[in-house]
Amino acid sequence: MALFDELKEKIQDDQISLVFPEGEDSRIQGAVLRLADEGLVKPILLGDFTTIQENAEAAGFDLSPIQVIDPKTQAAAEKSAMVAALVERRNGKTDQETAEKWLQDVNYFGTMMVQMGHADGMVSGAVHPTGDTVRPALQLIKTAPGSKRISGAFFLQKGDQRYVFADCAINIELDAETMAQVAIQSAETAKAFGVDPKIAMLSFSTKGSAKGEMVDKVIEATKLAKELAPELADQIDGELQFDAALVPSVGKVKAAGSTVAGQANVFVFPSLEAGNIGYKIAQRLGGFEAMGPILQGLAKPVSDLSRGCSEEDVYKVAIITAIQVQNAR
Repeated sequence: MALFDELKEKIQDDQISLVFPEGEDSRIQGAVLRLADEGLVKPILLGDFTTIQENAEAAGFDLSPIQVIDPKTQAAAEKSAMVAALVERRNGKTDQETAEKWLQDVNYFGTMMVQMGHADGMVSGAVHPTGDTVRPALQLIKTAPGSKRISGAFFLQKGDQRYVFADCAINIELDAETMAQVAIQSAETAKAFGVDPKIAMLSFSTKGSAKGEMVDKVIEATKLAKELAPELADQIDGELQFDAALVPSVGKVKAAGSTVAGQANVFVFPSLEAGNIGYKIAQRLGGFEAMGPILQGLAKPVSDLSRGCSEEDVYKVAIITAIQVQNAR
């Protein structure tokens, strides 16, 4: 069964609600109509009500089955409750006036809906840059227990090949502790896609073939990841070069006895630069479909789209977000 057929079967009729702050965009509208029609999620659109309706009519969409909320015309009692919840959540860092201003922004409004349980997850980023999606999530939803940082993974698929690449989107510089956290978070993402994780901590060195601070960082990250998640100890190894991690014959030569070398399906890169370049090479030269970034480590699911995304991309990222919701329950 194709990956998304499997994922859709898991969430079918599970009544998972997702909020889409960019409801005025026709790509979002087309995707949520498909999601609702197939019974995959209960979508909520945010934005100016008149603009949403005008754009839907221009695109030939009937949004009557979809819940639409205009933050600017929200009922006074509901607005007051949301402002109070935001102020409380910020624990003295944000006053009422600032909270009211923030909630005029659809991303902050959508994030608070998730935080308050009015939606199970959020999908944004078709119009807004990554920071506009991630910042409210970090300020209001915050990281999951046991996570100090969030990270961004991409799921890559071609035929029956399925891989997770991380961090490809969030942390510019990864120290050993952050790299270890990314490994553990990425293992959970792999499991959500039905992949039994074999996690390679990547480097330009394999088992001491080169020396230096960058290699030492990956060795330390591997050690920390095993200590933090002992249940994954046999499923994490490093430092490994990419060929040693992926190709069985190379893994046997370069890392004999490794439980991961030659069979890795989760690749943790030592820097954002390497991860971002790596997934794009796999996508553009290798012909893999790249889905993401999938935000990892948040207490509740929020997904960040690319501003160049298509309706199909929105549809698929929403399904991925619903899977994250389901796994978090």
